[in-house]
Amino acid sequence: MKWRSILTTGNDRTLTLLRLVLGAVFFAHGAQKMLGWFGGYGFQGTMGYFTRAQHIPAPFAFLAIVAEFFGALGLLSGLVGRVAAAGISATMLTAVALVHLPNGFFMNWSGAQKGEGFEYHLLVLGMAAVVMIKGSGAWSLDRLIAGRGEKPPAVAASPLRRSA
Repeated sequence: MKWRSILTTGNDRTLTLLRLVLGAVFFAHGAQKMLGWFGGYGFQGTMGYFTRAQHIPAPFAFLAIVAEFFGALGLLSGLVGRVAAAGISATMLTAVALVHLPNGFFMNWSGAQKGEGFEYHLLVLGMAAVVMIKGSGAWSLDRLIAGRGEKPPAVAASPLRRSA
């Protein structure tokens, strides 16, 4: 697979909006895990929690932290957006399989269930799938590096337009 095919994207502003929202949400989560910002425990604390309390294997815990933090930076800048979205998708699938699936579908809004369900993860997977399929959209480094990307459909000459 050539890098150009990973970077090529259209000039779709809705993709930009989707990418930026997903990137902003994961920047906050990733910065908690990697840097200890926003009330997080930082890299060491998060690794300890994932491996000891959640029983997540260390390689998966490491990849979750890295994918959330650097994936968010990739999404925010629009640099290798497809790869960033794939990393975040892998993190979400792992979280569902190892932690959230036994808790059912719904989030724990009322505090009545044992843990959080997987509805949030499903939303993230849908958003990330769009970025993986369509690319980073307008105002992205992917578009800048790869060139204009998808060309708009050709516009037929208007019969009212005078030809020169």
